[in-house]
Amino acid sequence: MRVIVAKEAGFCFGVRRATDFVEHAIGQGEDICTLGHLIHNRPYNEHLAAAGVRTIDIGDVETIAKSGVPTRVVIRTHGIPRGEEEVLRALAADYPSLRIEDMTCPFVKKIHRIAAEHTSPGVTLFVLGDPTHPEVLSILSYAKGETVVFDSEEALDKLLAAEKNPEKSVVLVAQTTQNTILWKKCEKKLKKLYTNAIIFDTICSVTENRQSEAKGLAAISDGMIIIGGRESSNTKKLFEIASSVCKRCALIERADELKPESFAGCVTVGITAGASTPCGIIEEVSKTMNTEAENFQQMLEDSFKTLNTGDIVTGTVMSVSPTEIRLDLGAKATGVITYDQITDEPNADLTKMFKVGDSVEGFVIKVSDIDGIAVLSKKRVDADRNWKDIVAASESGETLEGKIVEAVKGGVIISIKGNRVFIPASLSGVPRGGDLSVLVGTTQKVKIIEINEQRHRAFASIRAVLREERKAKEDAFWATVEVGKHYMGTVKNLATYGAFVDLGGVDGMVHNTELSWKHIKHPSQVVKVGDVIDVYVKDFNRETGKISLGYKTDEMNSWYVFKNKYNVGDVATVKIVSFTPFGAFAEIVPGTDGLIHISQISKTRIAQPSDVLEIGEEVEVKIIDIDEEKQKVSLSIRALIEDAEAAAAAEDAEKVEAVAETDETPADAE
Repeated sequence: MRVIVAKEAGFCFGVRRATDFVEHAIGQGEDICTLGHLIHNRPYNEHLAAAGVRTIDIGDVETIAKSGVPTRVVIRTHGIPRGEEEVLRALAADYPSLRIEDMTCPFVKKIHRIAAEHTSPGVTLFVLGDPTHPEVLSILSYAKGETVVFDSEEALDKLLAAEKNPEKSVVLVAQTTQNTILWKKCEKKLKKLYTNAIIFDTICSVTENRQSEAKGLAAISDGMIIIGGRESSNTKKLFEIASSVCKRCALIERADELKPESFAGCVTVGITAGASTPCGIIEEVSKTMNTEAENFQQMLEDSFKTLNTGDIVTGTVMSVSPTEIRLDLGAKATGVITYDQITDEPNADLTKMFKVGDSVEGFVIKVSDIDGIAVLSKKRVDADRNWKDIVAASESGETLEGKIVEAVKGGVIISIKGNRVFIPASLSGVPRGGDLSVLVGTTQKVKIIEINEQRHRAFASIRAVLREERKAKEDAFWATVEVGKHYMGTVKNLATYGAFVDLGGVDGMVHNTELSWKHIKHPSQVVKVGDVIDVYVKDFNRETGKISLGYKTDEMNSWYVFKNKYNVGDVATVKIVSFTPFGAFAEIVPGTDGLIHISQISKTRIAQPSDVLEIGEEVEVKIIDIDEEKQKVSLSIRALIEDAEAAAAAEDAEKVEAVAETDETPADAE
């Protein structure tokens, strides 16, 4: 049988502080009294009684004070009501023989301050806890307004169902030893009803860690032993949590209550203990369960061994959540690795990456002896392990891939296999003076260009990869290029004489004369940087790397468009675009103009074209001549006028002829 002792088992910080004080005070020449039981652990309280420490009530203090016997009255870890503490302070002021020692847990004191500072006659204090527990009673005494105590989700539901004023001001706290799962459920319900609720998560961090560890230990154990006082709130919570995961659980106060045979057949038995359970009792239980005392000694030593920042440790996964994993480190600390210390991927699912029982390595970032938490980094371990791959890549020229995680002064940081690698701005692929932040969050391929083994630093280049990829594309282009072949290219930049086009690895140039059928002064009149255009190879020279490209086609030629649409004698609607002393030019189709000679504007003589026409005016004209060789077109408004007149005259003649025929009809024909 394998026996595993929880790292968080036994005295918490607050209990240890109180018990250490009382143990030290015993035998110092003064009577020692505790106001109520110092902690909720019957065997330990019996130990104190045997050592001469008396347990008293508030009503006994005045009698003790008046006796004149030097006495220390110790306030228990759960705290006492505010009124009782005021009585104690007043008696101590009147009787010098009486000394008050406040051993209230600092976490409980914090809740006292919250209740005092955040409540008023118009504010209701909600407390998740046992309404009869001394800690809860002490918290309630500091509230200045209405108080409500509930110990379950069902109890809260009843309270909220009867609520008539959801807009009232409320404050929510919890007894330090409450179940964290229950707390989150109740918190959500209360926030849903009271939109202006002020909520303080007052569950002791040690309690939360202890509960999380207990659940994880129970998940990998065939049986669980929970040690602690039966009246202890935190012990009962541990038992509830363990029982929800492991079917074979026992709650005991001391070793003589244990029945090892009830765990017959168990391969693994977990042991945890409440915050008021002395280490000696845990040891006794462990010895009972483990027949080899030396094995227990080793286990005990392991459970209390210290961790140091910078250590590499291996732990077993006890619990997994979307935000972190918790590890059994075989030390008096629970290992915690948060999401950001596991992966850089924003959408990673930790519950799919890890399962209870997995073995995980971590780099110790920080250790808190008070909380019993060791903050670890898996990324740091992975980085150290994968560093050799980066060194190898720098020697072999291998291309590596990573994610840009940060823009810094002079460049960007890329994460490669957990290692932070610097990319200078000049090697980032971003144009000089460009915004490096556009790279953050992107995945990039890089070449390692420099390694500093001593300082564990590496430098990389995106540009080197781009250069390599471009070279491969170049080779592929030159292997297949031929005159007349079409490519979809991207306009890279513009010069006064033409546009440079990226064909995918190589650049070609389209001269202005090849961009348009009409004369242009600058390529920006036709294209702009970033345009994707269909070009074809007119000529190329592999040795010089020069490629001449064509862009314009017959279909783009305005003369071609005109010829396919009009013939001599056709009527067209045109736009007046300019005047000359000898006539007006009109646009027939975009890019092709025709001349309306001044003699063809009107039947009557005019001094200048502007006497009759206006720039931008649309008029109907007749195409009277097309010069194919010179690509010139002659237009006439006059011809349309004359055609209309001729048509009208013909119509009139037809009418006259018809009338004449009617007049010449013989009389006898009537």
